[in-house]
Amino acid sequence: MSKILSVVGARPQFIKAFPVSAALREQHDEVLVHTGQHYDESMSGVFFDELDIPKPDYNLGVGSGPHALQTAEMMQKLDAVMEDEDPDIVLVYGDTNSTLAAALVASKRRPLVAHVEAGLRSYNWEMPEEVNRVLTDHCSDMLFAPSESAALTLESEGVTEGVYVTGDVQYDAILKSRATAREHSTVLEDLGLRDGEYILATVHRAANTDDHEKLENIVSGLSAAGKTVVFPIHPRTENALKNAGLWTRVVEDEHLMVVDPVGYLDFVRLLDGSERVATDSGGVQKEAFYLDKRCVTLRDETEWVETVDAGWNTLVGADPVAIERALQSTDGLPEKPSLYGDGTAAARIVDAIAEFGDE
Repeated sequence: MSKILSVVGARPQFIKAFPVSAALREQHDEVLVHTGQHYDESMSGVFFDELDIPKPDYNLGVGSGPHALQTAEMMQKLDAVMEDEDPDIVLVYGDTNSTLAAALVASKRRPLVAHVEAGLRSYNWEMPEEVNRVLTDHCSDMLFAPSESAALTLESEGVTEGVYVTGDVQYDAILKSRATAREHSTVLEDLGLRDGEYILATVHRAANTDDHEKLENIVSGLSAAGKTVVFPIHPRTENALKNAGLWTRVVEDEHLMVVDPVGYLDFVRLLDGSERVATDSGGVQKEAFYLDKRCVTLRDETEWVETVDAGWNTLVGADPVAIERALQSTDGLPEKPSLYGDGTAAARIVDAIAEFGDE
């Protein structure tokens, strides 16, 4: 039995972690650490109970702040936790500052570093996430790639030791969550929506929210879609719309249904019931693919290039004409390939940890 210190910093990472935690705890001792990188009111007791997510053993309460200061504070606090817990393995997820902070601290200590979602690249070095994911990969001992192409990316960078193609843990999570959401969520009824009759939109990346021209173009493209666009509003996006003088226009637009941020199960239900999705989120791109939804990505690049190559995801950036066309397209979708495993990535990760320990 190994002692695993799992580090997460935001709700999406908890969602990725919960199927892995369930599998880990059958064979190992897991200590779950929440850095507090993102505060999310929707992470109530209900969030943990409905999805059977273990509550964190530590909440470091770091909060938001400039990248350097936030990462440094995380490293200091994580170093103390690792000193007290003395884990065998530090398990990190994705590409947040929490991911990099934990990987750097562990690489200076005894624990092995294991990275879930290894090998993803946007090749946009202006994204802080790109820096985090590349550096984390290059100081990890075990690299859990969600796809063959991610493993090939690692190989092209000279990383070949300890690489395992496990599939994507988010696929595990969405399969478990969809059934729960259909049973428990009433969000469609609450908003007066019907399955297949609306578009779901999410916008939160700083590259879009902090550029007034891009933000206005995105609003224009969404408004021109010709269907109701359900728009759970991220606090950053709401502030940006107000600062850009676009808030009144958005809330009064007959095609845009601006709603407060929703909990995870309600979001899964909205996604499951949508006709298609417009997003700048990497995670939502994948979830759309897993739930058989056409995705329109409000970025010029994506880490999930396979979804674009498969014809299920269209990159439109902040071009209002391209957004409108993609949201109105009636072109048939090709047969969906199996790109990211079969929903058993968590079990494969636990098997790989056992295999690595036996070597």
